[in-house]
Amino acid sequence: MVSRTVELLKKELPLEQESVELCDDVVTGLVLVDIINGFCTVGAGNLAPLEPNQQISGMIEESAKLARVFCGKKWPIMAFLDSHRPEQQEHPYPSHCVAGTQESNLVPDLQWIEENKENVTIRRKDCYDGYIGSIERDGSNVFVDWVNTNKIKVLLVVGVCTDICVLDFVCSTLSAKNRGFLTPLEDVIVYSRGCATFDFPDHIARNIKDSITHPQELMHHVGLYMAKGRGAKIAREVSFGIHA
Repeated sequence: MVSRTVELLKKELPLEQESVELCDDVVTGLVLVDIINGFCTVGAGNLAPLEPNQQISGMIEESAKLARVFCGKKWPIMAFLDSHRPEQQEHPYPSHCVAGTQESNLVPDLQWIEENKENVTIRRKDCYDGYIGSIERDGSNVFVDWVNTNKIKVLLVVGVCTDICVLDFVCSTLSAKNRGFLTPLEDVIVYSRGCATFDFPDHIARNIKDSITHPQELMHHVGLYMAKGRGAKIAREVSFGIHA
């Protein structure tokens, strides 16, 4: 039933994706959204997958490949890590990714980036949206400063969840760009194979209070479609060149 619904949705809401080439003469930043154990490592927490998941595994693999290329080129990377106080609730979800636990740390395949302090910025956030989660008490914004300081023209976004934290961040970033807060920024690209979301079928959700059904493939498509509708480019593949 779900597969038929997904196919119908894709027919009614077709999503055009493109091949993207990132070139050395255009400053590009990579944003890693919540690729942490609490969302991606089997059995690691309340919102972690219960069993190996192909979409999530593929997302980790693609994101790690990109991170290695970016680090090799010394291109800027910002990684958002969901980190909540123990008492903090994020309705309708149960407690997750508590600060100081392994849940809120990068997955094993990406932990190495924390050693690359020259080009990697780690930002722990306590809300869905990395843009909002970058606001400091004095009103400054770590993400905005990162874009402006590095004179980033293109953002490549990967991570989880496609339709939640990735989408919220992309929408806020595009709105800030349109308001002139991100002066150098020209394009936001979401890499479809570098994103994933979770699977929560109806037969499970209906038996848990306040839960809502969340079919993975359908919501992944919706997240990408909504991001494109806000002005992001959706990439089916990413390659690297020398000149634009």
